[in-house]
Amino acid sequence: MTTTPEATIADARERIDALDDRIIGLIQERMAVSSVVQRTRIASGGRRVHLAREMEILGRYREALGKPGTSLAMTLLELCRGRI
Repeated sequence: MTTTPEATIADARERIDALDDRIIGLIQERMAVSSVVQRTRIASGGRRVHLAREMEILGRYREALGKPGTSLAMTLLELCRGRI
């Protein structure tokens, strides 16, 4: 049994939507964990943002995803750290 291109596209789009839902959930979870780190760091006399750590994250995303990974990581960091 062969499927039509339309059916293949519809199935793939359903998978993409499900993946997007999971990604959004993971980002929300990351934001919550990042908030704990920030509050704890500030309470112990540290800064809200740890630039060396952010550079590590940028490097990891760039290495895994190329140049667009850097932009993705910057957006993720902005979401997780809030406004500076």
